[in-house]
Amino acid sequence: MPKRPSMLFPLLRPALFRFDAERAHGFTVALLERWGRIGTPLAASMGAPCLRTTVAGLEFPNPVGLAAGADKDGRAIDGFFALGLGAVEIGTLTPLPQQGNPRPRLFRLEEDRAVINRMGFNNGGLDSALPRAAAAKRRGVLGINVGANKDTADRIADYRTAVTKAAQVADYVTINISSPNTPGLRGLQHGAALAELLAAADEARRMPIQRPPLFLKVAPDLEPAAIDEIARAAIEHNIDGLIVSNTTVSRPALRSPLAGEAGGLSGAPLTTLARQRLADFRAATGGALPLISAGGIGDAEEAYARIRAGASLIQLYSAMVFEGPGLPRRITRGLARLLKRDGFDHIADAVGAG
Repeated sequence: MPKRPSMLFPLLRPALFRFDAERAHGFTVALLERWGRIGTPLAASMGAPCLRTTVAGLEFPNPVGLAAGADKDGRAIDGFFALGLGAVEIGTLTPLPQQGNPRPRLFRLEEDRAVINRMGFNNGGLDSALPRAAAAKRRGVLGINVGANKDTADRIADYRTAVTKAAQVADYVTINISSPNTPGLRGLQHGAALAELLAAADEARRMPIQRPPLFLKVAPDLEPAAIDEIARAAIEHNIDGLIVSNTTVSRPALRSPLAGEAGGLSGAPLTTLARQRLADFRAATGGALPLISAGGIGDAEEAYARIRAGASLIQLYSAMVFEGPGLPRRITRGLARLLKRDGFDHIADAVGAG
């Protein structure tokens, strides 16, 4: 039995952090890809029975998922599931392959336990990734996050194509219109463009038969009126859940000399803003839509706080850069302990209890 990545991380981290962030990330994905092929994780690693939950009709073995961006092309799905994650979301995938923005475009802010990225939807395209997704063992729920190509003449058409293809393989599909690294993309979060997009995506996932749930990933940098508008549109157009939220273009106080790099900020400094947006969308939806909380979650206590604040699921990415691949299991163990402490028999009982 090969050593688990969580056991290797303390030894590998000093070497990984000597490489630039994108190269180190590529090495990590390659390691998880290999480990996923040869590893045989114990069933118990998915967490205690009290963590099983049903969201949008899907059964999650636990509420801890991987956010999009970590495995853009679906190369290490089995490896990520082997870390004990209840869900893995790959992407963002676009209809056609694209290189993304020029390097360097990914930066570790070690002093702040944060990451800035301006990747720009770099990926090999849906047609390349979908066979890998279809072949994955899926020890949990598999999501596919989709976007539009940067140079497309019709972004709505790109999303229609992407949803149609992804829906044939995914357990759920996420519509990503909240990345700050594709010019103009966040404009789809408003008005007629938002309504047209959601209607097209809903239609696409129903052809030729009813396909998987649709989630919408939103930005944290939203005004109250925009939050209300998105909530209304999501409910009206049959969106099954909201992922709150993507990276932020705002800059709280940061210590790292890389703080001035352009792009979306994630990690620990996003915690306060992500908490607030979760509360805002909980209020705006009135509990009518499941919420998935992402951004600044680095331990079981923060994950539990998000669940008590109304999140049915949570997602990780940047925290794993600093805490290592053992983080999902530490969070699931901690959640089980916190549920028992507070007298909850099941994770669903704690959603919104705060």
